[in-house]
Parts: sequence; structure tokens; C-alpha cells
Amino acid sequence: MTLYDVPAPAKINLFLHVVGRRADGYHLLQTAFRFIDIADTLHFEARPDGVIERAYELPGVPPEQDLIVRAARALQQATGARQGARIGLEKRIPQGGGLGGGSSDAATTLIALNRLWNTGLSREALMALALPLGADVPVFVFGQSAFAEGVGEALRPISLPPASYLIAQPDASVPTPAIFSAPDLTRDSEHVTITDFLASPTSFFGKNDLEPVVFRQFPQVFEAVRWLANLGIRVRMSGSGACLYAEYPGPGTESEAVESVNESAILAEKKITATMRGADKTISQTHPGFRLVKASAGLTEHPLRHWIES
Repeated sequence: MTLYDVPAPAKINLFLHVVGRRADGYHLLQTAFRFIDIADTLHFEARPDGVIERAYELPGVPPEQDLIVRAARALQQATGARQGARIGLEKRIPQGGGLGGGSSDAATTLIALNRLWNTGLSREALMALALPLGADVPVFVFGQSAFAEGVGEALRPISLPPASYLIAQPDASVPTPAIFSAPDLTRDSEHVTITDFLASPTSFFGKNDLEPVVFRQFPQVFEAVRWLANLGIRVRMSGSGACLYAEYPGPGTESEAVESVNESAILAEKKITATMRGADKTISQTHPGFRLVKASAGLTEHPLRHWIES
């Protein structure tokens, strides 16, 4: 039995407030999640011997730390499943970008193996397995745009208008633990209500409390924000970064923004090169450099939502 081309979509945080910290060190959050159509792709081949095997290595991630492997083993242990799986991953969601790639891969693994192994767990049960893997994993199992509280596990569905996004990753990968452990992180934002959020435009409601810390630790992210602002593109950081996004009301306009960013970067690069060839060698204008500039559509739900019966 095999399942090929199984999607694991990225997410963005439409706002992110840190409202407290528990005694065990976990942070209490309020946020709104939306899925977007940038996605990793996974492939699953059942094995009869119970072995969980990666089809190929993920550089820098040993198997015991791989959320995909951990998710598969968690499902085995919870259900007593005797089957194993050979799992392949095609990465498209940038690592260290705040788009939830690892969390999404783990959730897709739970959903797909629940189907492949016929273990029959409910959505609630899969979400319970998801939470120990990471605070963002449950929302991908939840399968809908959501207003989240607690450490990210208290989820309520929300209906969002159609939107598309410019997604831009500056030349940085941000480690989430370093940002949440920073002593200068704001941890006492005022609580908001789901009514507050739904009554406002989704773009730039509230704030992302992690931005100031990331901007200080990774100045290239701040420079990218300023550079995009000079193009008239107002962006917000998703999660702990480094990816930035701008929201547009429908398809097409975000593609124009992508073209504008790319064209401006090319022009800036040409100006830098020309200046460096000149006599004084002074760079009069720079651009921050981007690892990714992409148009992306907002999704109304997770593409695997209906793979779970209840």
C-alpha cells in the first residue's frame, strides 16, 4: 500500500501575541492561522515489519529529531500498529521561515498513516498526538483556519475572506527556540477576543510580538522590511520568522508585487555593481537579498481535512 504526493501546506500567522508564560516554560499565545498553497510533498509506502524509514536524509536533521519519524512512532505507540513505513519528503517550505513546514510535515504524517495503516483515530485523538510534537502541529490536523490560544492547542474555526499573499524570505533562517527564550521578548500583551479579530481586517490586526526580537537578532530581516516598505509593500513576519508576507484581496495583485520586488532587486543589484566598478567603491544603494519571493494563495481549509472521518 502506498500514498504518493500527499501535501503538507504552509501556514501564516495573521497576528501573534504572547500573553503569558506557564511555570513549565511554555508560552501562552493568541494567534490566527491560515494555510497557504506553498506546500511540502510526502510519499508513504507501508512496511510489514514496523520499521519507520526515511526514503532519503534531510540534511542537518537526524532521524531521532525528525518530526516526521517522531509522528509516525507516536501513532504506532498510540494504536499498537504493527506496520511501518518508508517516508519520502520533498521540501518546498523554507526551513527557519516561520511557515510551519516541520509541523505541517508531522501532521500530514499522522493523517496519512492513520489512513494507510487503517488505525481509525478521530481528529481529536490525532490532535492529542500532535501537541507533544510541537505547538503548531495540532492546527494542521484541525484542518481549518483557526483562532488559537493556550500554547496553540485551543483552536476555534474562523471564516476568512479570499486573499492572496506575497511571501518573502530574507537571507536568514531563524531558530524558534532562540526567539522564545530571549530575555527581551514581550510576554504580557493584552488578551484580545475572537470577536475583536473577526471585526477587523485580517491584514495587520494586532501585531507579532516576536518581530522586535527577530529584528534585533537578525538585522537582515529588519532591512528587508524597510526595503519592502520603500516599495510601498507593508509586510508582517509570520511566526518566529524569517518569512514576511503582505496580504492582497484576490488573485493577481500579489503577483504584481512579486514582480515589483524582483525587478527592484535586479535594478538595485545593477546599481550596486556599477557603483562598485566606479572610482570610490562606495555602495550607494543596497537590497537585502531574498532566498524566496513567491506569490501564494490563501486556502479555505487543509487539503487533507476530509481524510479524517470524525
